Amino acid sequence: MAEPPKKLRTIAPSFVALGPSGVAIRDRLKRLSVEDEEVLRLVGAHQGALASGDLKQRCADGTDHSTGTWAARKRGLTKASSSRIAGAITKASHDQWALARRCQAAHIQNLTAGIEMLKHRLALPIGEKGSKRAAGGYRSRSEWFRKSRRLATLEARHEAALADWRAGRVRVVRGGKRLANTRHNLAEAQLTEEQWRTRWEAERWFLAADGESGKRFGNETIRVTPDGEVSVKLPSALAHLANAKHGRYVLACRIAFAHRGAEWADRVEANRAVAYRIHLDVERGRWYLTAAWQRPVIETIPLAAARAKGMVGVDTNADHFAAYHLDPHGNPVGDPHRFPFDLSGTADHRDAQIRHAITRLLHWAEKVGVTAIAIEDLDFAAEKTREKHGSRKRFRQLISGIPTGKLKARLVSIAAEHGLSIVAVDPAYTSQWGGRHWQKPLATPRRGMSRHDAAGIAIGRRALGHPIRRRTAPPRSDQSDRYGHRTVQAGPGTRRRDGNRPPATDHVPTDVSPSGTRKRGPSASKTVRDAPSKHQWVQDSLLHTG
Repeated sequence: MAEPPKKLRTIAPSFVALGPSGVAIRDRLKRLSVEDEEVLRLVGAHQGALASGDLKQRCADGTDHSTGTWAARKRGLTKASSSRIAGAITKASHDQWALARRCQAAHIQNLTAGIEMLKHRLALPIGEKGSKRAAGGYRSRSEWFRKSRRLATLEARHEAALADWRAGRVRVVRGGKRLANTRHNLAEAQLTEEQWRTRWEAERWFLAADGESGKRFGNETIRVTPDGEVSVKLPSALAHLANAKHGRYVLACRIAFAHRGAEWADRVEANRAVAYRIHLDVERGRWYLTAAWQRPVIETIPLAAARAKGMVGVDTNADHFAAYHLDPHGNPVGDPHRFPFDLSGTADHRDAQIRHAITRLLHWAEKVGVTAIAIEDLDFAAEKTREKHGSRKRFRQLISGIPTGKLKARLVSIAAEHGLSIVAVDPAYTSQWGGRHWQKPLATPRRGMSRHDAAGIAIGRRALGHPIRRRTAPPRSDQSDRYGHRTVQAGPGTRRRDGNRPPATDHVPTDVSPSGTRKRGPSASKTVRDAPSKHQWVQDSLLHTG
């Protein structure tokens, strides 16, 4: 018996994504003296120990946290440092606890999805085939038994995670869980114990300060003057190391931000808040200073304005972006463009590859003259579970390798600097319908069309407000314009958009198409006097409609 058709889910409306809410720039602290580095190490270690103790207390408070407990922790830290440093440490502890709490909720959600899928497949008869939309039963009794044991394991993990959630208990490692586990595998990491210890201590330092509007140069703890002088307010326990007034230590180097330097200087000279963070790159032996500030919330442009000059539809894949330019009516323009990237190697290499691919995409979008880019609002959180896709390891690795979260953040922030808007669309059925309606019609001997290229067209048309499918010509017996194609493009609100094409006029030659391109060479006239006109409309094969 054939499977009954499944009702299509509701397509969410497209929307213009909000722009970046903050800015961060970084520069290297060059030519630091030995004394400067020693002071930074001592300050970082001292404040890092205070941050570790405060985070421990915040995790112990759990959901019983209140403004009273926050004030008590801050008073205790103020005695060993300063009020501003204590405020920065307690705020960092709250942010870390909140992040761990969100990760815990996502872990519980993944466990729940895995348990439900296991129960569904275990309830089916052994060997029952699945469909495109639902997984079938397991292939053998031995696999069924192994999955039943895994179900018990996941249920035990789920109960433990729920107990931690109800108690407000989170698992946090200052310095990072990965680096902590590396301590037990130094040989595989090709590190000595001393090298690992150096990295571990550097990751646990705390050399950061939040900005304050109205204060001198926007920050009292880590101060950077417009001419690049960097000074640090020392905690009370290290005040004897000061080389300037009011317990400050001035570094011997000067700093100059090459990127956004003018914007940073405007904020500093106006005494507007700027947050700073100093950190050490242990592998390179270099010190860096990061400056960050918030931007005012800017209203996005209306969706109609983003659609005015057409759209570039982008299909996100594990190794490339597939982009297609569409005019305001939804017609594909030109050839597809692909922007490859390689996500193998280190995290820095992957991040650089993503930024490079996004930059090339934005430059091309500026070249074709659009003001917006359409991209799927992807979230594979429920799709990565091994319980849903079974032994399809390559597929699970494929969707796990697509950096959806980092991609969206990078694309929105970089596009804002190029004056482009990002339109997020529902990803439902874009690859399926794009391949069905656009892949074959646009494929030519000189133009290769992949399913991903067709998906880019589907994404762009959905962002423009057009249906994905192409207009279908009526049967030949129903065509009243002499068996020509009746698929002229018109907007969704155009009246009589389904009407016949206007008849060809007498002054149009029979061998010239509506696009103005001559189809064949001139020939002798065969017109018979008083004979009816034989003009015929020749439809260009690449004009499509919405």
